[in-house]
Amino acid sequence: MATTRIATTNWEGSLMEGAGTVSLDSSGVGKFDVTWPSRAEEANGRTSPEELIAAAHSSCFSMALSHGLAGAGTPPQTVQTQASVTFQPGEGITGIVLNVKARVPGISAEDFQKAAQAAKENCPVSKALAGAPISLEAELLD
Repeated sequence: MATTRIATTNWEGSLMEGAGTVSLDSSGVGKFDVTWPSRAEEANGRTSPEELIAAAHSSCFSMALSHGLAGAGTPPQTVQTQASVTFQPGEGITGIVLNVKARVPGISAEDFQKAAQAAKENCPVSKALAGAPISLEAELLD
């Protein structure tokens, strides 16, 4: 069954002087302020499209890796993924780094790296962001 998730942004003013609010409508979990300076300079308590992309990517990757590991008979105890999305004004998103640390009993380091790479390539958000270079740093914890 397909699902559709909805978010709405209300923006007022020009790009440089204006401001907006992003609401996560489907879940209703919150509204978040966004401005050009929060995107191109310091966050200062506001979010950006890139931070929202990072949140989507880190959660999607974690789910994909967990699913792949469990399907291979080595379910993880923990998976912690940080996604770093770099935005360069005038260029756009110039790169994404996924940094994952996981505790997976009974898996070899080689098999963990293969599972992490497969999750990076097959997570739906990675596929949607294929226009940007995506790199992966994966660490298997004891």
